[in-house]
Amino acid sequence: MNKKLLPAILITVLFLASATTAKAGSIWAKRNSNMKNLYADDVARNIGDILTIIITEDSKVDNKAKRDLKKDVDKSITFDGKLGNFSDLGEFGTSISSSNELKSKADYKDERKFVDRITVVVVDIQPNGNLVVMGTRYRKIAGDTQTIEIGGIVRPSDVKFDNTIKSEQVANFQIVTKNSGVADPYTRPGFLGRILDVIWPF
Repeated sequence: MNKKLLPAILITVLFLASATTAKAGSIWAKRNSNMKNLYADDVARNIGDILTIIITEDSKVDNKAKRDLKKDVDKSITFDGKLGNFSDLGEFGTSISSSNELKSKADYKDERKFVDRITVVVVDIQPNGNLVVMGTRYRKIAGDTQTIEIGGIVRPSDVKFDNTIKSEQVANFQIVTKNSGVADPYTRPGFLGRILDVIWPF
């Protein structure tokens, strides 16, 4: 064997061996064939895909109204009793005085805050590409059950790279919360109190 060819043969053998080892340990060999392409992301685009809505609803209402109305009337009439040259009826007069006053003041304040993360499912795609999403979450802790229902329309360009979107960016955003369980009777008035609230006129 030509000694000049020996180094080239050894290098070729080592290269083939390293290539075989690399192929056996390649991520492609361990990758599930049902998974998306290596370069694809998990951002929701199709029906059945999921995305997470970050709920940060913080609403404050502060309405104030004040009204002050007042009306005073003071009118007097005096008659000297003379009707030309024919008679003298004597003097008489009348005085009218009235007062009307209205004062009113109203102050209404309401502050609510809801913070959560809910994962929803794409249930439809509109002709313009917007995603219609819906989702429900149940929590049952120590006998208390909380149900949260979410719905709305999402623009794909608003979805972040981590497949999340803020609730303020969801169109027609709807959120319904229902609570039942041990604490429910303590957070609402009894049936007799509700009846009195309806029929009590004051």
